[in-house]
Amino acid sequence: MTLSDKCLNERVIFHFRLHLLGKNDNLSKKKYFCGLIELFSPIFFMICGKYNIHSRNLSPHDRCLIEQLSEEKYECMVCCDVIRLMAPVWSCQSCFHVFHLNCIKKWARSPASQADGWRCPACQNVALKHPTSYTCFCGKVTNPEWQRSEIPHSCGDMCGKKRSGADCNHPCNILCHPGPCPQCPAFVTKACICGRTRYSPMRCGQATVLQCDKVCGAVLNCAEHTCSQVCHRGQCQPCQLLVQQVCYCGVTSREVLCGTDKDGFDGSGHFSCQKLCGKMLECEAHQCQQVCHPGPCQPCPRSPSLVKTCPCGQTPLAKLLELGYSERQSCSDLIPSCGKTCNKPLACGSSDSIHICEKLCHEGSCGPCSLTSTIRCRCGFKTKEVPCETIHNEELVFTCEKRCNKKRSCGRHKCGELCCVSVEHKCHLICGYKLNCGLHRCQEPCHRGNCEPCWQSSFDELTCHCGQSVLYPPIACGTKPPECKNLCTRRHECDHPVFHNCHSEEKCPPCTYLTQKWCMGKHEQRNNIPCHLQDISCGLTCNKELPCEMHHCKRLCHRGECLAEGSCHQPCTLPRPDCGHPCAAPCHKGSSCPRTTCTAKVALQCDCGRRKETVHCTDAATSYQRYAAIAMASKLSDMQLGDSVDIGQLITKKELKQTRLECDQECATLERNRRLAEALQIDSSADPFNIRSTSIYSDSLKEDARKDLKFVTEVEEEIKNLVELTNKGKQPKRSQCFPPMNREHRKIIHELAEVYAVESVSYDSEPKRNVVITAHKGKSACPASSLTSLIEREMTVRAPPPIAHIKQHSSKAASGSTWSKMVKEEPVIDYFDVQD
Repeated sequence: MTLSDKCLNERVIFHFRLHLLGKNDNLSKKKYFCGLIELFSPIFFMICGKYNIHSRNLSPHDRCLIEQLSEEKYECMVCCDVIRLMAPVWSCQSCFHVFHLNCIKKWARSPASQADGWRCPACQNVALKHPTSYTCFCGKVTNPEWQRSEIPHSCGDMCGKKRSGADCNHPCNILCHPGPCPQCPAFVTKACICGRTRYSPMRCGQATVLQCDKVCGAVLNCAEHTCSQVCHRGQCQPCQLLVQQVCYCGVTSREVLCGTDKDGFDGSGHFSCQKLCGKMLECEAHQCQQVCHPGPCQPCPRSPSLVKTCPCGQTPLAKLLELGYSERQSCSDLIPSCGKTCNKPLACGSSDSIHICEKLCHEGSCGPCSLTSTIRCRCGFKTKEVPCETIHNEELVFTCEKRCNKKRSCGRHKCGELCCVSVEHKCHLICGYKLNCGLHRCQEPCHRGNCEPCWQSSFDELTCHCGQSVLYPPIACGTKPPECKNLCTRRHECDHPVFHNCHSEEKCPPCTYLTQKWCMGKHEQRNNIPCHLQDISCGLTCNKELPCEMHHCKRLCHRGECLAEGSCHQPCTLPRPDCGHPCAAPCHKGSSCPRTTCTAKVALQCDCGRRKETVHCTDAATSYQRYAAIAMASKLSDMQLGDSVDIGQLITKKELKQTRLECDQECATLERNRRLAEALQIDSSADPFNIRSTSIYSDSLKEDARKDLKFVTEVEEEIKNLVELTNKGKQPKRSQCFPPMNREHRKIIHELAEVYAVESVSYDSEPKRNVVITAHKGKSACPASSLTSLIEREMTVRAPPPIAHIKQHSSKAASGSTWSKMVKEEPVIDYFDVQD
């Protein structure tokens, strides 16, 4: 409230007092009207539009509470977060602390608050009712709407709550507010506690307890004695005199305070001893079988005036008297039996089948039943048959062994209870999941959805590493240290300038200052390398001399020793003594080369140069040895005649390296065609006999194509399309990747790529090794005839040769014997026998 508002309020009260008092000098009336004005002064302030609750009726603590709520500075004690203007809240009626509604609900359910109810986190006051709804401070309005001109979380109406004074009956007359209600300002005439003495008017809220010096004298609870205490508050104490009382049957007695069970006195006793009465009835033959009771006993149940039927109740006694039975004179006489079956319903059986007593009409209880009853388990899943005579000793419902498979309220666990009859399967396990803080686990019963945030907090200051940024308590559990904009002050490994800010992580970010560093192999010094990078590879081959002094390291620039395995395993490069090829065995420094089979590849061709094939050195040597053996065998005749034979040409290394393939039938055909073209003067650049198209495919490739012609057709189609696209397009080269395949198929692709002048490279390791082909524009070209068409022509069945026509000079008889020989002898045609 501003100074002008306060002056206006005081001015209004002053003029209203003058208007009411006028010239009346009566002091009592002045006091009365002044009290009335004080009582209704808030209403006057509200009418004037200048009512301000902050500065008039409430205590400084309450004013501070309202100010913090209005400025959103008040913090919830549970979550340590600020309470917003529109957030649902709950206020304790004992200490008047304000909390978030969700926070206080969670606190009330937590194990830390349990104590015969739940404890307020501020004042530890124990309450039984859990908070459920958001109401204003006076409790009249649920979910109040926030108005800028009113106190946050209030309804804006008159409070109307009962004040804290026990003897004050005036409701609070200020607007709905937090905190305790102020003292009552009304003037009332007070009386002492016992009400016998009255005192002059005084403030209702400030009056002390009044007590006179007279004896109370009120009648006590026993209605026989009076109170001997001096003027006191509340009801008189019960009478403390001890008296002897007996039960209704007169057997048991007790010593109690005077006035105990006063209303239960029946003239002879005050209480029931819960034993059988045992008093003799009016018939003087039987005793009372009721529990100790007030008043006279009931008439004898066997009295002739009460018994009107036979024991089973089916036949009236009057009818039995007509049949000649004697009339009963006293209760000791037997009740005549009608002779019929009793037919009274027994306790056994079920709703579908009712068991009845099968004995004749009799007195007393019915005997055991001889039948069996079907009883059902609690959940109704199983039934079983039991003798009726044992039902009174057993329960009518038993428990089966079926386990309940329904989900509990948490939705994660199964019930698992035997013979379950529960409607709501509540989960009694503890959740145990980690909370959002990552330090504590949820202690609530297993539930659906996410766990509530951790409610624990710390009351120590939380600072950054350098201590410049501080978060003041209370600190919610799991809160990270505050961000700091100052540069990191930790000790770093390098001396470069620090560019990162202060942080809470234990390890600093890597230094990114650009420096010059040598590569791992000391090949070159590289620039613009971040400081934190230690091992740098230049990408060049290491090429350091290995300990074997024969090889160099072939690894790319690397760290550590070149020989990680301890010894060199590169192939030996020393020449073999027999063929001159490298040894190729693993490096064996200090020892002679082992005698192993040479695996080097040797290119062989026939004399005409058409056949070309790459074979192992061992296979070539074997072929030459066979050739040399044949040559030496052909000269044995000369050796037997004593002539000298030079066999040096057959055993020298030079001749061994000149081992050639044998020309086949196709070579002879090509040679014949060449001679024919030369004789017919045909241009050698032309290919009328399809010589070049058939000579570009090796015999091994054609043999592989015959085994898998479908695969070869697909590969040729792919290569042909790639070559055509490359030659027609603008790009200098194109690539095609084949899927992983075995070694034989990869060999076919490599050989076909060589025919089409396409580059082929194998990548990856087994079993995912594949082939990538690359066609270059202007270099790659398709052959005149594909391998597929060549194989198809060879596999086509040729027509049989024509039958030679030969003149027959012999007789018909001789023709039959010589005909077969004539047909088999093909005529020899000399195509080069040309006559000029």
